[in-house]
Order: sequence, then C-alpha cells, then structure tokens
Amino acid sequence: MKSPAQPDPVDVPPEHALLVVDMKGYSRIPEARMAPARFDLDSILDTVFDQSGLDMPRRIDGAFGDTGDGGIFVLPALDTTRLVDPLLGHLNAALSRYDKNARLHSGPEIRLRASVHVGPVSLPGRRNRAVVEACRLVDSKAVREALDAAEAHGAYLAAVVSEIAFRRTVRAGRTLDLDERHFVRAMARVDGKPEFEEPCRLLVPGLSPVLLGPSITDAAGPGPSSASAPAPARGAEGSSSPEAGHRGPVLNFNGAMDRPTVIGELDTLNLDQRRR
Repeated sequence: MKSPAQPDPVDVPPEHALLVVDMKGYSRIPEARMAPARFDLDSILDTVFDQSGLDMPRRIDGAFGDTGDGGIFVLPALDTTRLVDPLLGHLNAALSRYDKNARLHSGPEIRLRASVHVGPVSLPGRRNRAVVEACRLVDSKAVREALDAAEAHGAYLAAVVSEIAFRRTVRAGRTLDLDERHFVRAMARVDGKPEFEEPCRLLVPGLSPVLLGPSITDAAGPGPSSASAPAPARGAEGSSSPEAGHRGPVLNFNGAMDRPTVIGELDTLNLDQRRR
C-alpha cells in the first residue's frame, strides 16, 4: 500500500475550523445499546449540519475522526461562524426533540459536550496542535461543569468556544443570534494535563450566563471583558447594549412583581415607586 505524502514540517498547514463532540456517559451504556445510540447521534448531527448550511465532513477524506463516544469534525475555516451560530442552537434543539419525541423508553439520553476551535490542520492526517487543543477543550472541567448545569436546567448541550474562535466569530460581529453576553468567560483546564490552560467561552443554548456562571469553578464572569465593548449580534432584535461600566446583563422587569425571586447577582436594582 502506498503511504500518503508527508507534509513538509516547514510549511504552515491551512487554517481549518474544528468541532469536537462527546456524549456524556457513553461508556456506561450497555453494549447492546451503544450502536443504536451512536446511530441516533450521527443522524442528529447530519440533520443539524444540513440545517446550518454545512457540508458533513464525514464525506471528506480525513476530515472526520470517530472517537467512539463522539467525533472530530474538520471544516474549512470560513465555516467557523456557522459552527458557533446557528449549529450549536440547532444541536441543542435537535437533542431536545429527540429526547421528547424519538428516543425509545429504554434508550439512553444523549447529552453532549462540544468544542469549537480554529487553527492549522493538515488533512488527512490531522496530526496538529489545533486538534489536540480542541480535544482538550471538550474534555475540560469548565465544559463538564457547564453540562451539569445544562442538565439541571433542562438543556442537552454545553459548548466551549476557544478564545481565538470566539474573537473571529462572535466578537467580530459575524453571529446572527449570539453576542458576548450569551457566554461565560472561563479558563479551560483538564485534570492530569497541567500543561493545558486556555481562556475560553462557555455557552449553554437557552441558559442565561447569570445562571450558568455560578456553576463554573474557573469562571471569569458573564458577558464581555472590561477591556472591550461588546460587538452587537448581527441581526439581533430587541437587544440593548449594556450600560457603560455595567459588568453583567441588563434585566428589565416590565410588570408588577409579587414576592419576586432573582437567582444570581444584581449590581444595581432601581425601584420605581411612583405607583404607590
């Protein structure tokens, strides 16, 4: 068999977008149910790739790696934004529909951790630092804690976006429905891998960072950093910019509240007493 040509180590490989997914608890599924569960996950991913306007990398030589309980997907760098938005939202919605309408009573729930990263990748080998980083991100304590929080609030997906992927997509204003305020800033670390420590952004579709943040040990706070103003989501409607100097999201209470409960932290609470 002829071996594929090895890349010249002097050459910088072309940039690619990376998506890594990992199914929670897959190794604890009875062996007889592993294949059906994995088939269902593959079908869900096929659907959401198509919904997001993305070509499925499984059809491209070397652009897909099966990890058993998930997979590594390599796409053109220009697809990085679509992996963040809309794919992550579509994926959470598809997992919810599956759990409510399609999953057999005896079948396992499918809850996923996902990472989105971008960097140099050589195909078909994928023996590059960017692939290792994407796998470390999806295995990090931060996104594991985010998935626990997601499960507690009825969501099915927790995603970690590398800082470089976040800057090129969300902060650059390329995402339609997401902006900085939808993410929790955190530091990604992996038990047993002390050399790995990377800033990242966490997202649980449908779950406010105000609720997600307290569940993350290495969280740096929700929303934009104090050093930069948030880029508004392209096409977002009804969103308002945070007040100058405000550290968290703005909450608007438009009606009378009887014994209200607010979970999380409020910097300032203004009470309108004119109706008294």
